[in-house]
Amino acid sequence: MTALATTWVRELQDALGPDSVLTDPDVTVAYARDQAMLVEAGLPAAVALPRSTEEVSAVLRLASRHGVPVVPRGAGSGLVGAANAIDGGITLVLTRMDAVLEVSAADRLAVVQPGVVNKTLRDAVREHGLFYPPDPASYDWCTLGGNLAMNSGGLCCVKYGVTTDYVLGLEVVLADGRVLRTGRRTVKGVAGYDLARLFVGSEGTLGVITEATLALRPAPQPPVTLVASFGTSAQTGQVVEQVVTSGLVPSMLEVMDRTCIRAVDDLMKADLDRDAAALLLAQSDSGGSVAAAEIAALTRLCEAAGADFVHSTDDPAEGDLLMTARRMALPALERLGSSLLLDDVAVPRSRVATFIDGCEGIAATAGLVVGVVGHAGDGNMHPTVVFDGGDPDQTTRAYAAFDAILELGLSLGGTITGEHGVGALKADWLEREIGPVSLSVHQAVKQALDPAGILNPGKMFRSVSVADVAAVGRLTGA
Repeated sequence: MTALATTWVRELQDALGPDSVLTDPDVTVAYARDQAMLVEAGLPAAVALPRSTEEVSAVLRLASRHGVPVVPRGAGSGLVGAANAIDGGITLVLTRMDAVLEVSAADRLAVVQPGVVNKTLRDAVREHGLFYPPDPASYDWCTLGGNLAMNSGGLCCVKYGVTTDYVLGLEVVLADGRVLRTGRRTVKGVAGYDLARLFVGSEGTLGVITEATLALRPAPQPPVTLVASFGTSAQTGQVVEQVVTSGLVPSMLEVMDRTCIRAVDDLMKADLDRDAAALLLAQSDSGGSVAAAEIAALTRLCEAAGADFVHSTDDPAEGDLLMTARRMALPALERLGSSLLLDDVAVPRSRVATFIDGCEGIAATAGLVVGVVGHAGDGNMHPTVVFDGGDPDQTTRAYAAFDAILELGLSLGGTITGEHGVGALKADWLEREIGPVSLSVHQAVKQALDPAGILNPGKMFRSVSVADVAAVGRLTGA
């Protein structure tokens, strides 16, 4: 560590206390990356674990003064390298700020710190007869700060939307350490720019979220669940289209392709239809006769599309078992190879079947396994490329397949990410989707809020060059 780095690290320890600043490389390496294991990551010179907004502010004032890059981090459940460390920088871990500060049943809102686990908030508000809908697959360990930074989604997006739909207000520490409070506690409010939502999905590149006021919904009723298998993906796509045009709004509408069906069946021994081209899973949480009517209508759509098998149940335990099969798709695919490239492409709902078929063609061309699972109700697909990371040829083909999937999604009028974010994994793809004018606006906002480029450099878009980041790392003692 250089003399300059030693200076700012000592200042950091003075500001937070020595037990809140980690510098041992054998320890800090545990904070080097998120779940995107194939994305490059550096080694932070220090890991800071603040306990308050004031301490976060102190970290950013110090970092701004010394020109040290800062990477905000929650639980590390992300999938695009957005929390991957910068050599010689500070990784700012918010998990100690884990208080549910308020739950107001009268106003249907909660005030939380960023380190609160998603499931913890869900459990806390359930006692008040309320519901926080966004449910990423990692909801039992991912933190709300990370959910906010990435604008996370989940299985229930088809009915309830994503994280940004529940944000009323935020407290954000800016790059220079100033504390911004934006948003409101009221149901309505249109004064000024909608700055709260500017920070949602900004992936830690504009500021560090230290508190959030979140809208809640009344608790849903126990779900009625449907499962249907189809001989072709086109039949599944027909059902998805007709769900939209008929006005049905299930609380979940999920799809698994043949590769995922067989992988899950091998793992769970769940007696799934291994010959099916696609499996559709749906739920209605409207309760009583309304839920029964919604599932009955969905059953008719599946049968009209030529489903080989349709089954529904109002038994919560059986429904949970069916949805567990969906949630186990990724772990099941992990057993098929040493490495995965998990994609996150959203397409118009009318193009879901075309996208699934296109991924099958890409798999054949690459000579690799590609399993597709996703949120059919909103078109958000998760193709997963399975390969041997120790084989250079397979690795090359896997990245080519990953790029081909992104190209396919864009060609169908889709987007490179529906809920996982851009991070480092897709930073080179953002301009291809949004175009040069939109990119320049992004960069102008970044320049206005973080002129020195210290906040999560190299993530989302290349506002700071790799060479610049490396130079900062060398300067600060990487």
